[in-house]
Amino acid sequence: MLSTLIWFPILGAIAIGFLPLPVARLKLITLTITGAVLLWTLWLMHQFDFNNPLFQFQEYIPWLEPLGLNYDLGVDGLSLPLLVLNSFLTWIAVYSSSEETPRPRLFYALILLVSGAVAGAFLAHNLLLFFLFYEVELIPFFLLIAIWGGENRGYAATKFLIYTAVSGALILAGFLGLIWSTGASSFAYESLAGQTLPLGLQILLLGVLLLGFGVKIPLVPLHTWLPDTYVAASSPVVILLGGVLAKLGAYGMLRFGLGLFPEAWVTLGPGLATWATVSVLYGATVAIAQKDIKRMVAYSSIGHMGYILLGAASLTALSLVGAVAQMVAHGLILAILFHLVGVVEAKVGTRELDVLNGLMNPIRGLPLVSALLVLSGMASAGIPGLVGFIAEFLVFQGSYSVFPLQTLLCVVGSGLTAVYFVILLNRTCFGRLDNAIAYFPKVEWRERVPALILAIIILFLGIQPTWLVRWSESTTTATVAAILPISTEQVAVQKIIQQ
Repeated sequence: MLSTLIWFPILGAIAIGFLPLPVARLKLITLTITGAVLLWTLWLMHQFDFNNPLFQFQEYIPWLEPLGLNYDLGVDGLSLPLLVLNSFLTWIAVYSSSEETPRPRLFYALILLVSGAVAGAFLAHNLLLFFLFYEVELIPFFLLIAIWGGENRGYAATKFLIYTAVSGALILAGFLGLIWSTGASSFAYESLAGQTLPLGLQILLLGVLLLGFGVKIPLVPLHTWLPDTYVAASSPVVILLGGVLAKLGAYGMLRFGLGLFPEAWVTLGPGLATWATVSVLYGATVAIAQKDIKRMVAYSSIGHMGYILLGAASLTALSLVGAVAQMVAHGLILAILFHLVGVVEAKVGTRELDVLNGLMNPIRGLPLVSALLVLSGMASAGIPGLVGFIAEFLVFQGSYSVFPLQTLLCVVGSGLTAVYFVILLNRTCFGRLDNAIAYFPKVEWRERVPALILAIIILFLGIQPTWLVRWSESTTTATVAAILPISTEQVAVQKIIQQ
């Protein structure tokens, strides 16, 4: 069941790239492939036992055993929500792509290749296999930015390539250091997770992995590639960059940082919480100063990814399940924001706050797009009833007892999110519409569909958060229980979540 999620899109990429398929139908073919992968992922979720904290549907094929590399796959409560997010946002990215995309054969082949590689990284149960999948998406994303990006796309793509290559090198160094230190003959996750090392060596290896995954998330000050890349990339590509690729970094930090070096993770916990706080406050304050709405959303992403690290650093059952929920919530919210920003730019011709206003005008403006933009801003600001609220609430509630100061400062960062989104919405959606630029091109229904689907899911998961947290609750609770004794308060919190 798991291999299908990897190899079906990869084989689809090969077919689109090399078979003489009609160019006019390439988007439809890609939509069919990604739709089938999404349905298969949902079927996997239906079969998943969310009361079982262990890896399920495991697949194992001996491969390069002298190198310790085997084809070893498995899915648990940490990777399952991200698998669904990857499949869903890939379908959204393909659907939202333009019918007139130049060089469509290469474009859709690269999108499918990215989807399969990311799924492989989420499923890999072997450290070296994870690294291979982690690196496969590097060149496709570079080409997607460099060929189909906007202004300064060459610079942004090169910067992305350099940063992510350094990220991969650091992660490989951390994995090799673990193998050499333990004397293990295999990169199998289970065998390495049970190894004991001196605390100093654990901290050193964990530090290398934190830097590597911190680039991909990204966390301050490893973030400088993100604003340039997100602004230069086209809307479908930036949906995958922010909605999926950043989660791969957060997933790796939890799976291999926390999972392999729990003692060092607890020791570095206060520093990690402080690092998260710096990222949250920096991303929020810099976003307030932006005049380009796409760059503003990009900086907001930096801040919101900090909540994931805060929840993981606190290492309570509630904060850890909140961190996983924040990964999904952030991916959904960022996808709808970047899609709507792309629609506004396509219809109005600018992203500058000083130029945009009055888009809520019911006759000559973009009323539905503006209404969905308001909903997205509310979700990002953590307004109750939307998915952003429940994710942030779980993180803050679970972290406050461990790191009260850092949690309160992150709550301030959440408040600053409301500030810059109020600025964005006030300047773009409200006010008098300039007659000189009025009567924008009509927004077609096919352009509205991705945002409407995302809005429905954001609202549904905000009202029914159990659908968001129950898949990961058993795994995160077992992770905490294996590292720290579960307090009475944490047990009570788990019962509240179950109810």
